[in-house]
Amino acid sequence: MVQLRNPPGGRDARIMLLALAVDRTGSGLWAASSVLYLTFVTHLSPQQIGVLLGAAGVAGIAGSPLAGRLAGRFPVRPLLIGCHLLRLVTLVLLLTCTDFEALLPVIAVTYLADRAAKTLEMLFATRAAGERRAAYQALSRSAANAGYGVGAGLAAIGLAAGTTDAYRAMILANALSFAVAALLVRRTREQRDTVTVEAAKSEAPGTTPAAPREPARPRSPWRDRGYLRFVLLDIPMNLDDSVLGVGLPLWLVSSTSAPHALVPAVLVINTVLVVTLQLTVSKRAEGPRRVLRTLLLCGVLMCAGCALLAAAALCGTWTAAAVLLAAAVLVTLAELMRSVSSWELAVLLAPPDARAAYLGVAGMSQSIQKSAGPPLLTGVVMAAGPAGWLVLGTVVAGLAAVQQRSCAQRLHTTAPTAPAVFS
Repeated sequence: MVQLRNPPGGRDARIMLLALAVDRTGSGLWAASSVLYLTFVTHLSPQQIGVLLGAAGVAGIAGSPLAGRLAGRFPVRPLLIGCHLLRLVTLVLLLTCTDFEALLPVIAVTYLADRAAKTLEMLFATRAAGERRAAYQALSRSAANAGYGVGAGLAAIGLAAGTTDAYRAMILANALSFAVAALLVRRTREQRDTVTVEAAKSEAPGTTPAAPREPARPRSPWRDRGYLRFVLLDIPMNLDDSVLGVGLPLWLVSSTSAPHALVPAVLVINTVLVVTLQLTVSKRAEGPRRVLRTLLLCGVLMCAGCALLAAAALCGTWTAAAVLLAAAVLVTLAELMRSVSSWELAVLLAPPDARAAYLGVAGMSQSIQKSAGPPLLTGVVMAAGPAGWLVLGTVVAGLAAVQQRSCAQRLHTTAPTAPAVFS
């Protein structure tokens, strides 16, 4: 509770955590009702909905690097406010659109602004929380999951009503959450990069300032092969999201004898574990040495979770149910490890003077996974049966080891004093 009252970053961090919870409450409403809204209110076919959401996912991929590039030139706070207000406008427009052609650009821009907002929130955290960014990230994930849970609960009420007005009320509630989030962000102060602050402090009062130098041009993440390798390998590490949201439920109903009512329990387990354990996991993964071990542990947990998913297809009804619940726990623990390692390494591997642009590129890994993960699981992994899950787990564990070695080498070569980085 003390951590919640005094999070890393102080007052501004508290406000941002509240804004994050409000934002994700609206997002929970949208996630639970969007497909049904497009089906029963706008009367789109399943094929049209698939194309619509797929195109929106592709647009979302561009949101992260775009936000990173803009954050390197403009203050983060007004950019984040702009993202919230842009989503507010697009959701209001959504209520006036009824055909596929009009909905496509509206939903695409909504997803682009959504991913841009997440990148800007991440950048805010690195600036506000400084070296305690892992603790802030843990609190932010807890706040986000709590918000999603509240939003999903509110959506259940609207879905129970099932009327057109109820669906539209949920869309308006989501739009309202963005307005409130924008007002909260407006109350914060603009954060500067720690490297800039330290440079300013280094000039003692009364000393003659150094002669002005031509500022070095920040490095481009698109030309940094080492960082691009990290982002590329981070894509499969993010597959826990698709496994929990798509793979496990579909595998349960199509290939096991476990009761279908078990599907909501997976969401409950994931939400409860993330809210209760994220801060503890983050505390134990502070520092480069620990975060690299966390990355390896993520791969091991994913491998074990996938092995249980494969075994569930060979078990009886209640044994399969127990095995699937255990798999949900292991994959959720892998998610906790991955969220910490991805966050910390994205910051540690980025040059401080170009951190905004680098974090924008790093944010693409989640967006790409959200677009490529579901078809990979349904079209390749599940199509191969239990063997598909075993191969997936083995590949993810192997790539985690490759990622660990690659990141360790980069940290050693880029740190001013390599041994100190791992102290």
